[in-house]
Amino acid sequence: MPSTPHRALRGFLALCTAAGLASVAAPSAHASPGTGPSAVVTMGDSYISGEAGRWLGNSLTNSGSRNGTDRAWTGSAYDPSRVYGTTAGGCHRSDTAEVKSAGAIASSLVNLACSGATTDNVIRASQGGQAYKGEAPQADQLAAVAASHDVELIALSIGGNDLGFADIIATCAKDYIVWYSYCHDDQQAEVDARIDGVMADVGRSVDEIRAVMTAAGYTSSDYRIVLQSYPSPIPRAAENRYAESGWARTNTGGCPFWNADSTWARDSLVPQLANRLKGVASAKGVQFMDLRDALQGREVCAKTSKQVSSTVPASATSSEWARWIDSQSTQGLVQESMHPNAYGQQALGRCLALVHARPTGNHSCKNTAGSGASGMYLTAG
Repeated sequence: MPSTPHRALRGFLALCTAAGLASVAAPSAHASPGTGPSAVVTMGDSYISGEAGRWLGNSLTNSGSRNGTDRAWTGSAYDPSRVYGTTAGGCHRSDTAEVKSAGAIASSLVNLACSGATTDNVIRASQGGQAYKGEAPQADQLAAVAASHDVELIALSIGGNDLGFADIIATCAKDYIVWYSYCHDDQQAEVDARIDGVMADVGRSVDEIRAVMTAAGYTSSDYRIVLQSYPSPIPRAAENRYAESGWARTNTGGCPFWNADSTWARDSLVPQLANRLKGVASAKGVQFMDLRDALQGREVCAKTSKQVSSTVPASATSSEWARWIDSQSTQGLVQESMHPNAYGQQALGRCLALVHARPTGNHSCKNTAGSGASGMYLTAG
C-alpha cells in the first residue's frame, strides 16, 4: 500500500480534480492504485443506475403487492424507498442495480449513476459539466471515490438520453395509440442527425474518467473502464405474443408499438447504438460490453415470457425482465417504463461480474432460455 505521504497526495490531487485545479501528472513513485478497500464503480444513466428495480415482472393486478411484482409494497402502502433508498423519485439507484447485483467482486460496490443523466452530468463541473438532481457531476464524485478506495473497474452506460431514447419511445407509442402511423422513418433520421455528436460526447466522458483517475494517482494499468451498450426492452415483431391489431399490446401487454417500429428498434436502432459505442470504446482503448441481446426472449410482450398473475407467480425463469409501459399510470412512475426490472438488473449484474473476471477483450453478454441470472454468459464481441 502507498505510504502516508502518498495517501495525502492522492487525496489532495482528487480534491484539485474536483475543483478543476489539477494539472500535474501522477508521481512516478506511485506504487499501487489505492489506499482503501477495493471498489467497482458504475456511472452513467438509468440503465445502470437501477431504474425499474422496483419490479419483479409485470402484472395487470393494480392492488396490494400486484401479485408479488411490486417490491415497494409494505403490506399496507407503497414505499419506493424500500428499493431506491434516499434516491426514490430522483436518481433511482435501486438495490438490484447492476453493480449491486454483481456479487462480491470488490469490497465496495459504488453506484454513481443517475436516472435521466446525460454526458453533461458525467463531465466535471470545471470542464463544463452540470450538476443533476441535486448532485455534483459524476466525474467529480468519482474523484472522492478514487481517493478513498482502490478502484479496479469503472462501468459506464451513457449516451441514450443524449440521443433522446425517452422521446423516441414516447413518439413511437403515441404513433401507435393516437396517430396510427409509423415512427421508425422520421426517428431514424433524427438518430442519424444526432449520433455523431452523441458519440463525441460519450468519448469525452471516457476522457473525463481517465483525467480524474490520473489526477488521483492511478496509471492506466491500475484500473479498467468498461463502456457498455443498451439491451432492447421490446422484441422484434415476429417474437411478440400479441397481435398488431386491437388493443392488447396497449392495455394488456404494455408494448404499444407497430410491428415495423418494434423490429426497427430491436434490429436497427439498438444495434446501431451498440456498434457506435463499440467504436468509441475502441478509439479510447477501453473494454466494451455489448448488451444488445441480454434480454432476448425476456422483453416486454415476448412470446417466450409471461406476465405474472394469481396463477402464474413471479419468476426469474419465466417472467419478463423489462418494465412495461403502464398506459393507465396506475403502477409506479412512468419513468420506470422500458428499463430492465429487478430480474433484468440481476442479469446485467451477472454480466458485469463475468466481465470483471475478463481483464481484456470485448464481450457480448447473453442469457440462457429458461434460466435466471446465473445463466448469463459471454461471447467474444
